[in-house]
Amino acid sequence: MRYFVHIAYNGNNYRGWQKLPGIVSVQEAIENMLSQILKTATTIVGCGRTDAQVHASQFFFHFDTENEFNFDLAFRMNKCLPHDITVYDVIQMEGLPHARFDAIQRSYDYYIHTQKDPYLIGLSSYYPANKLDLQGMKEAVTILTNYNDYRSFCKSPLKYEHTICHVSDAQLFTNADQTRLRFHISSNRFLAGMIRIIMGKLLEIGNGELSVSQFEQYLKSKVTPETIIPVYAQGLYLSKVTYPYLDLPPKPLFSSILQRGVDVIIPS
Repeated sequence: MRYFVHIAYNGNNYRGWQKLPGIVSVQEAIENMLSQILKTATTIVGCGRTDAQVHASQFFFHFDTENEFNFDLAFRMNKCLPHDITVYDVIQMEGLPHARFDAIQRSYDYYIHTQKDPYLIGLSSYYPANKLDLQGMKEAVTILTNYNDYRSFCKSPLKYEHTICHVSDAQLFTNADQTRLRFHISSNRFLAGMIRIIMGKLLEIGNGELSVSQFEQYLKSKVTPETIIPVYAQGLYLSKVTYPYLDLPPKPLFSSILQRGVDVIIPS
């Protein structure tokens, strides 16, 4: 039997999702706990790989078991897991669907605050700025859906067979006093460092260090910028994963402190 598990996690204490020797990972924490509960070695397969200190407000993994269980697995997992990992749903699946390869779309959100806020430490990235050029940033964000080759915004493009990403949605939101920002992007796939690199270039536009036309030229030329400075990991969230057979809304409570008020569409 195959099960999909719907979870969320705060990535601050982990070196990413993937289990690797000598590091603390979300995958290993869950596998160790699940193996104890099911009383057999259990391997899980995640819907993707988040980097160190990156969060997920929606994430799925699957696992297989030959043994039936007659208890509330989600309840037991939440009881045993660390407080920074939450299980929302355990779903028995038909056949052998794959949590990673069957996903048709993933969405990410990146949060920034420009005024110091002790309650956002580790949840949003702090970039002090008196005033960002939000119009320029929004114009650059709007351009993203016009292109599908993101080679210029990838840390290591040569490791991929191709760098084509079909970005279906890209938006920039702010709060009323424009001290907090949320960059939202959806695509069928993402490249290594892609979102954090794009966000870094958007901040360069906001600070007057890069023009919108120069930003677009990277997409046109497919040439990697001379300087790539990805933004901090802590502001990035995997926020939605969609399957042809499974489309669950993210649980709103996880990131409510971040999304509250950061829903103003920047006017043209």
